[in-house]
Amino acid sequence: MSKAKKSKSKILLRQVRLKGVFRGLAFFLVFLLCFVTVRSTQSSPAPFSKKAVSVAKQKPAVKIDLSLPARLTIPKLKVDAVVESVGLAPDGAVGVPKGPVNAAWYNLGPRPGDVGSSVITGHYGYWKSGVQTIFNNLSKLRAGDKIYVKNKQGVTTTFVVREIKSYGPKDSAPEVFFSNDDQAHLNLITCQGAWNKVTKSFPKRLVVFTDKE
Repeated sequence: MSKAKKSKSKILLRQVRLKGVFRGLAFFLVFLLCFVTVRSTQSSPAPFSKKAVSVAKQKPAVKIDLSLPARLTIPKLKVDAVVESVGLAPDGAVGVPKGPVNAAWYNLGPRPGDVGSSVITGHYGYWKSGVQTIFNNLSKLRAGDKIYVKNKQGVTTTFVVREIKSYGPKDSAPEVFFSNDDQAHLNLITCQGAWNKVTKSFPKRLVVFTDKE
């Protein structure tokens, strides 16, 4: 091979190597840019005041869904209660409120006022402290009585009692959680009957079926 050809081959090889280096450098810069971008969303290299650092360490603000139910009002029973949000209990049952005077909306179903059967639960009987629970007199409701649910935005939805049913512990009751129409329903659930000291539970469940006005 002549000197000219050898020299040309070296130049081409150098160009190929340089292209490889540039490509690698370009990839590295893109990676670095992404890394810096991600880092910049988490922290800043600029100095912070003690107050700013204290604020930065706080948990980010949680956006409140204003459409969620906030209060349940049943004028006939003189009920005006806070509504908690619950899912399923560890045993697979629908969750209940923590205390005796609050209600609990089942958050795996529709919200009160949305199409479908929304469910709100509440305790029955007397609490250990002697306080009367929120749904202790739920059986006194009759068809035509009105129930109101206010959401966190202050919007109130009115429901009218349609019927009241009692269920045994092993009864199937799909109608409590599912509806066959395109209407909005609210169903209130509590316990019923005499306390069983052996099973430590009430023998029945009382459900008040209501429809959106």
